[in-house]
Amino acid sequence: MRAGARHVAVVLGLALAAAYVVQADDSTRSAARPAAATVALQPALVSAADTAGRDYFIARHIQDVIPLGSRSISVPILMYHYIRPSPSIRTDMLGYRLSVTPQNFEVQMDWLYAHGYHAVNFNDVRAYFAGRTPLPAKPVIITLDDGYRDLYTAAFPVLRAHRFTAVAYIVTSFVNQPAYVTAAQVVEMDRAGIEIASHTIDHASLGGRASFAADMRELVQSKQWLEQLVGHPVLDFAYPSGQFNAVAVAAVRAAGYYSAVTEIPSTVHSEIDRYTWTRVRVGGGEAMSDFIANLGACMPSVRVMSRAVDVEDVLPRLPRTMNQPDSRF
Repeated sequence: MRAGARHVAVVLGLALAAAYVVQADDSTRSAARPAAATVALQPALVSAADTAGRDYFIARHIQDVIPLGSRSISVPILMYHYIRPSPSIRTDMLGYRLSVTPQNFEVQMDWLYAHGYHAVNFNDVRAYFAGRTPLPAKPVIITLDDGYRDLYTAAFPVLRAHRFTAVAYIVTSFVNQPAYVTAAQVVEMDRAGIEIASHTIDHASLGGRASFAADMRELVQSKQWLEQLVGHPVLDFAYPSGQFNAVAVAAVRAAGYYSAVTEIPSTVHSEIDRYTWTRVRVGGGEAMSDFIANLGACMPSVRVMSRAVDVEDVLPRLPRTMNQPDSRF
C-alpha cells in the first residue's frame, strides 16, 4: 500500500512538472495561441492497483480577460432588427435600413469569431460591474429588436453555430402573431442562452404625450409577462425607436430594470449611465470595413491560467461480500 502511494505521488509529480514545462513553453509561442484555449494532458499512467482503478487528468485553461475594477468599459452593443433578404430601397426605405441579409449576418458573425471576439450579454456586464467576474477579451453584445420571426429562423441558428449568446428585445403583444416569434420559440432561445429582454407591450414610445402611468404599464406588464414565460427575472430594456427623455428614464428605473439601451452611437458604457446605454447600428448594405471600424477600440486584457486535476474511475467497483475484505484497502 505504501509503495502504491509513493507511485501515485511520483507520477502526479511528474505530471505537474510536465504542466509547468508546457506553461514555460507558452511564452515562446504566445503569438500563435488563440485568445482562449483548454489543453488536456494525457492521463497519468498509474496502475489500477495503485489508484483503486482511477486515472488522473491534469488540464490547463488559458484565457485573456478584462480585469475587474474599470468604472467604464468599451463594449460594442450591436443593434440588429430584421435578418432577412433586403426589400427594395425604392418601395421600403425604412425596411431596407433595418434589414441585414442572412448571408451578411453570417459573414459578420464569422469575422467576430475568427478575430477572437466573445459574445456576452447584460448578465455578464452586471457581474463585471458587481466585481464578481471579469469580462473575456474583446467582448461584444449582439442585440436584436422587436422579436421578428427571423430572429428564430435566421439569426438563432447562426448564433448557436458560433456558440454566441445575444439579447433579444421582445415586444410582448407581438408574440404569437404572424411574422413574429412564438412563445415556445422565446422559451427555447432563453434555455439555449439567449438573454430575453423587454421592448414594451406594443412598441409604444415612452416619455412623450402619454402619462407616466401609461409608460409604467408598458414597462411593468411587458416585464411581468416575459418573466412568467421564461421563469426568471427580466432586467433589461430597449427604448422603442430609441426615443427617451427624463420621464422615460425615471419610469424604466421605477419599473425595476437594470439597464436600457438607446440608438445613440458609441461603444463606451458605465454603470452610472446604464439607463441610456448606446449602441452600434448594423443596417443593411454597409461595407464590411465599416462594420469592423464601428466596433471601436478593444480594451486591454491580461492572460490568466488555471489548472484542474480530474480523477476518473476506469475500473468497475466490485461489491463487497460478507466476511470478504475489500482488496483495494
